[in-house]
This record gives sequence, C-alpha cells and structure tokens, in this order.
Amino acid sequence: MSNQARQTQSHIYIHGLSGKKPSIPFHFEELERLAQNQLSAEAFAYVAGGAGREDTELRNREAFRQYHILPKMLHGKVEADLSIELFGDTYQHPFFLAPIGVLDMAYPKGDQLTARAAAATETPMIFSNQASAPMEECAREMGNHPRWFQLYWSQSDELVQSLVQRAEKTGAKAIVVTLDTTQLGWRPRDLKLAYLPFLRGMGIAQYTSDPVFQKMLDEGAGKALANAPQPRFNLTTLRNALAQKRNYPGSFWSNLFSDRATRAVRLFINIYARPDLSWEDLPKLRSYTSLPIVLKGIMHEDDAQKAKDLGMDGIIVSNHGGRQVDGAAAALTALPRITQRVGRDFPVMMDSGIRSGTDAMKALALGAKAVCIGRPYVYALGIGGQSGVEDLIRYYRAELELNMSLSSVRAVSDLDPHIFEPS
Repeated sequence: MSNQARQTQSHIYIHGLSGKKPSIPFHFEELERLAQNQLSAEAFAYVAGGAGREDTELRNREAFRQYHILPKMLHGKVEADLSIELFGDTYQHPFFLAPIGVLDMAYPKGDQLTARAAAATETPMIFSNQASAPMEECAREMGNHPRWFQLYWSQSDELVQSLVQRAEKTGAKAIVVTLDTTQLGWRPRDLKLAYLPFLRGMGIAQYTSDPVFQKMLDEGAGKALANAPQPRFNLTTLRNALAQKRNYPGSFWSNLFSDRATRAVRLFINIYARPDLSWEDLPKLRSYTSLPIVLKGIMHEDDAQKAKDLGMDGIIVSNHGGRQVDGAAAALTALPRITQRVGRDFPVMMDSGIRSGTDAMKALALGAKAVCIGRPYVYALGIGGQSGVEDLIRYYRAELELNMSLSSVRAVSDLDPHIFEPS
C-alpha cells in the first residue's frame, strides 16, 4: 500500500480510538441520503436531478458494474504512482473537480470553499461558468494550485472572448468548452418545483463580474421582452426580487433602488445559451486564447474524431451526469470506443457516474487520462463544507491507490483493459 492510502486509513482508525468516526459517508447512496437531509429541497433537486425519467443517470452507474477487475498477486513491493501528465503539466493524481454551477446552494460561499479544498488536496478544479463567485476570487483561494475554466459559449462572441482571456489571467491551465448544454434539458425535478436558481440571481457571477457584460447593461440590455410572461406579484415574487439584488455585486441597499440586478438576470437568460453552436465556430476560440482547448460532452466516436481533426487539444467523454438527454448511452460505455478511434496519445478524460476510487480505476483502464468528480463532492460540500470536500477527495484517492497496489499495478499509465476479467 502506498503512503497516502496508508496515512488516510491510519488517520481514520486512530481517531476511532477516541470515538470519532468519519462525517463523510464512504458509500455514495449514504452520502446522497445525508446530503438530502442537509440541503434545501430546491438545492437537492438541482444537484441530484437528471433528464426525464433519469434512465441515463442509472445507466451511468450500471456501466461500471459490467467491468470486473482480476487482480494479479506477488509482483514484489508495489508503490502505486497516481501522477499523470496533461498538456505538459504534471498532476499528483487523476481526479479533477468537475465544473458545477451554483455551489452556494449546497453551502454558503461554496465556490470559494471548494477552491480551498482543491488546493489543500492538490486537486485541479474546473471553475464553472455558472459559479456564484467570480473566477478571480476562486483563483486567489487556490494560490498556485492548478485550475481550468469551463466555458459555456454564449450568444455574444465578445463576451466569450472576455471570459476566456480573464481565465488566462487567473492562471487557468486549459479551457473546457461544454458542448452538451446549448439549451437546458428536460429536468422534471426542477420543473416540479418550478425552480431555476439563475432567475434568483444565483450562479451568474462570471457574467456580472465581466466588463463586456457590464457594458451590455450600460447600453440598456436586459430590458423586459415584449409578450414575455411575467410572474404574478406576491410575497414570493418580492422575496425573489430581493434575492436578485442581494446576489448582484455591490451593496444590497444601492441595488435596492436600481433595476440593474433584474436586468442582469434577464440579460443572462437571453444570451447564456447558444443553440446554434456548430463545429465551424470552434476554431474561432484559437484566436482568443493560447491555452489548450478541451471539448466536454463528447459521446460519439465521430465527434471525438472531429475534435481531433479540428486541432482541439483533448476531450471529456460525458453525458453531463445524465442531466441533458434521457435514455442516452452511459459515458463509460462510450469511452473505449472513443479512445480506440482517436488513439491513446490524444488526451481523453471522462466524467458521469464516478462514485469511488474503484470507478476511477476502471475508467482509467479503459483509456481516460483523468476523471472528473461531480455530484459526490457537491454532497460532501453540503454536509461538511471545505473539510467535507477534502475528506471525499482523500477517500477516493486512497481507494484508487489501494486497489492499484492490491492488483499489482504500479502506475496510472500502466492501467489498461488487461486488468479486467476476460469477457
């Protein structure tokens, strides 16, 4: 067993002598149940929910159970090396924190606390385009530790350019363009509660902190659209209007007598999605940044090949955690087909369904260079704040190290389909 895994286990067992038990559950199902007790109904629905009947979410999990590790024994002392290299940078382990919007629904200042946890555990964080704190603020929390930036391509190319160049200035190592959410999927849990956090002014801090977005507001953008539906005025409407003003930069009292916060929400809703985004738009990003460009949301091997042919630097195999297309294939099922098509030299990462260190080991063996954790770290944040996220990452890392050591796998780069039982 490597030192990190041994230290994590020893820490837990030694504290057990004084009756202290871990506050973050190890099994995802228990983690989710505990988080549900901590989060508001709206927050839990937003995090837990998927598209339609949530068959894709279920399929993501079932796919991992189809692969059975066949450990080999007595290969001498094995210290598992978890380090990986991506785009010329070395990372201590293959876990990334996926971009998750509106983290302050799970815990106050959730983006900042997650950034601190990422730095404390040497885990790269992908800043969400839909964060509740500006990327500059989260970058300060991380110091020199690695971060990437997720981009939703809005209807304003000038805004896209501004966001990307701000990310460069914060020290981001790559730009992750999310392709599968050019419009929101059909999400019954959110629809049942008639709740979208962005309408309350949450999750739009990257926009309200952006000079191009502010210029658009100065020019009068964000006015009410003709014939657009308007909510009935009542106490709930008033509370939500006040929430918009609280969530907008500046003091609440100065925002109270201005319509700027409301116009910012309207402008965001009007421009954040780009349903007509096409492959022809992507090369434009090259003129905006010199950073590696990674396309997130690839599920078909033809799309993976297009990304490679267009000169993109890598992809993330993902179905958005089952949140966009109900009945879609599992991300893990798509992974080996994609890596076979583009070859192992082209960087492929994966998310959607990672719930343990063992899951990560399987995805890495099927060709992923790294994996992104999503819902689990949000639940850990909701339960324990920064320390909850740190604990979860350490547990996943320790389990991966231990399983690799017990299977006589010396390094992440040695993982391949040969670790599995023959089908």
